[in-house]
Amino acid sequence: MQIGMIGLGRMGGNMRARLEAGGHDVVGFDSDPAVTDVKSLGELADALTPPRAVWVMVPHGAPTADTIRQLGELLEPGDVVVDGGNSRWTDDLEHAAHLAEHGIGFIDAGVSGGVWGRENGYALMVGGRAEDVARLQPVFDTLKPAGPYGFVHAGAVGAGHFTKMVHNGIEYGLMQAYAEGYELLEAGGVVTDVPAIIKSWRSGTVIQSWLLDLLDRALDADGDLSELRGWAEDSGEGRWTVEAGIAHAVPLPVISAALFARFASRLDESPAMKVVAALRQQFGGHAVATAGPARPA
Repeated sequence: MQIGMIGLGRMGGNMRARLEAGGHDVVGFDSDPAVTDVKSLGELADALTPPRAVWVMVPHGAPTADTIRQLGELLEPGDVVVDGGNSRWTDDLEHAAHLAEHGIGFIDAGVSGGVWGRENGYALMVGGRAEDVARLQPVFDTLKPAGPYGFVHAGAVGAGHFTKMVHNGIEYGLMQAYAEGYELLEAGGVVTDVPAIIKSWRSGTVIQSWLLDLLDRALDADGDLSELRGWAEDSGEGRWTVEAGIAHAVPLPVISAALFARFASRLDESPAMKVVAALRQQFGGHAVATAGPARPA
């Protein structure tokens, strides 16, 4: 099918490539003239044949809200907008209501897969009306990994990003557990080759996972992670997960501790946080702070 893609960066550009490889007609818009197909959102709307489908992949918050507001003026009744960024699920309700005033459908899509999604596929967690989701199903089927898993229609508008928020909260906890185990192995004075331990755990253990594979990959490139600083940002979804836990009286001690550990990483060097930084770079291509002169005592 034909679809417009707004935002052709690290994620959006790879998603466009996967869709085009699957036979879809993708018209892309980006502020970078080197990758965009059209010069404006207006040109994008004109280039698409009604009823249109437009996928938005821009940073959450004001950039997404501004883009959706403009699309509300440019598109027509019967068109559908997909927000595939890491938006807060409560924002989805406002975006859907705004577009509904113009007769335009809205789908919120939580997307996981990072820089590996182009090759391996993207896990998709979507929220919206059943008829809108069904219409975009050919796109979802192409983006998702091969096999029966990797896609879910999680519920009404907001359910997709709520699910992705919880997914990312779990991700925080898993990365922190690996990071703390790594630091203890290094500090214990018993193990002589910590990277070899990580590598050995990749098969036959109950803690084997893709994240562990990525940690092994990071250690192959930098055996003691000395090229990194133990500084890890949080994208917002960890905070939102903890806030949702508070709102619903659901205890989240592991996810909360992992979030607070990221705050602590910005104060002092930490081997554990070097692992978290390395894993974020490996699975998502996130920027890392390189090691520099020691901080003053």
